[in-house]
Amino acid sequence: MRRVPGLLHASTRSRTHGTETPADLDQPGAAWRARVPADTSIGFADLWHGETHQPLGHLMPDFVVRKKDGVVAYQLASVADDLRLGTTLIVRGLDLLPSTAAQLWLAAQLPETAGFNARRIQFLHHPLLTDAGGQKLSKSQQLPLERGILSAVPGPQVVYEAVAGLWGLPPGNASALAELQLQMPDYPSFTAPLS
Repeated sequence: MRRVPGLLHASTRSRTHGTETPADLDQPGAAWRARVPADTSIGFADLWHGETHQPLGHLMPDFVVRKKDGVVAYQLASVADDLRLGTTLIVRGLDLLPSTAAQLWLAAQLPETAGFNARRIQFLHHPLLTDAGGQKLSKSQQLPLERGILSAVPGPQVVYEAVAGLWGLPPGNASALAELQLQMPDYPSFTAPLS
C-alpha cells in the first residue's frame, strides 16, 4: 500500500479531535489513512436496494487502514478476510453501505486485493433491527460476558418482534421462533456471481 503514490497519509488525529498534525508513515502512534479523492463515487448492485451509489469522497474522505497501534483496521481486514475465505455473498446492515463502498474502492487500488469486487461478490444491506424505542439492536450494546438481548427479561422475543416489524407484520405476531418462521416472506434465491 505504501508503494501506491498518494494513497496513504499518516494521521495523529482521533475520532473526537479532528486537528491533523503532519506525520510520517513510520512515526510511532500514527495511523495510516487511505486518501479518497473528493469526487469519488462508488456504485454497485445491492440485493436489497438494487443499484446504489455511495459518494465515498464525501462520506469517508480518509478512512483508517492501519490503527495507531499498528493493527490492521476494519476496512482492510474485512477485504483480506473475505478474499481469504472466498466469500461471494456479504450480508450487512444498512449502516455499513459506506464501508462496503470504501472496501470496494480500497481493493481496486491494489492488484493483490482486486478480487474483492462487485462482479465476484454479491452484497445485501438489510434495514437495521431496532427495539421499541428505535434504538439499533447490536452486539455493541451488550457488556462483556453478557448474553445480550437473549438474556433480557423478554428474552429473544425482542429480536423476533424486530424481525417481524422488518417484514411488515403487525406487532404481537412473533413470540416464538417457530411462529416467526411460519410467517417468513418468500425471497428470491441468491446465486453466486461468476468469478
